[in-house]
Amino acid sequence: MAWVSLKIEAQDNTADLISDTLMELGALSAIIEDANAETIDEQPIFGEPGDPPPGIWQQNLVSALFDEGVDVTALIAELQLQTKLPKFSYTTVIIQEQDWVRATQSQFDPIKITDDLWIVPTWHSAPKPDALNIILDPGLAFGTGSHPTTHLCLAWLTQTVKTGQSVLDYGCGSGILAIAAKKLGAGKVVGVDIDTQAIQSSLYNAEQNQVSAEFYTAAQYQSEEFDIVVANILSSALSVLAPALATACKAGGKIALSGILREQEAAVSAIYAEWFDMEPAQYMDAWVLLTGTKKCAS
Repeated sequence: MAWVSLKIEAQDNTADLISDTLMELGALSAIIEDANAETIDEQPIFGEPGDPPPGIWQQNLVSALFDEGVDVTALIAELQLQTKLPKFSYTTVIIQEQDWVRATQSQFDPIKITDDLWIVPTWHSAPKPDALNIILDPGLAFGTGSHPTTHLCLAWLTQTVKTGQSVLDYGCGSGILAIAAKKLGAGKVVGVDIDTQAIQSSLYNAEQNQVSAEFYTAAQYQSEEFDIVVANILSSALSVLAPALATACKAGGKIALSGILREQEAAVSAIYAEWFDMEPAQYMDAWVLLTGTKKCAS
């Protein structure tokens, strides 16, 4: 058995209409995606806690799944008729039946961060049992260790965390950075995320690693000071959150910021320089890790 994946380009004022109409025309599923995902033009659609959401992306892809026998030409003609929209730009791909669990798991092998730090998916055995191994189920949250931004943050934590220090992981995703900090000897560790599914994934992964850490949604989190603050999120969010993250870091404490593309480095660094003595950036592929030390009050 196979399916047809249909992707249609859409503007912010037409994406919902196209998605809903495709479902009425027999789509098995339909989702709206950012057409600029994983590029410099990627657009976050979340606000800060308490702020109204800004809406969906300006440039979208409506992705719908149909049975293999669908007549795409006739489907598009009917879509135009019902939506009264002009000609669509679209692509189709045939998706063959397969074991989706195994296919997904095959994308995640153990990842070496340093000689003594490995990320090991729950379905693998640790390649180096005597190393510091983080057992991880990515679940529905970002953060497997494979992305350069996560890799940069993990390597930095191995060089920075001292026994007993407190750590805040803002935008914790799968909980990977918080768990790593705890295994590296940190004392109090707190993870925060806007996504409740991320909190669930973090709690599960912490349990799998037999570490104790606190995880809160952004709405639940009560601000306090930490020795180390790490935030691996989009640069736009880092810019908005700068005052809050600076407040969360103790004087003389350390901060690490990632999710930043090279061309965004100067702007983000300039914002955080108000509170931190910024250090030379670290790079991996197109991504940047910015670090700094919190200035002491004069």
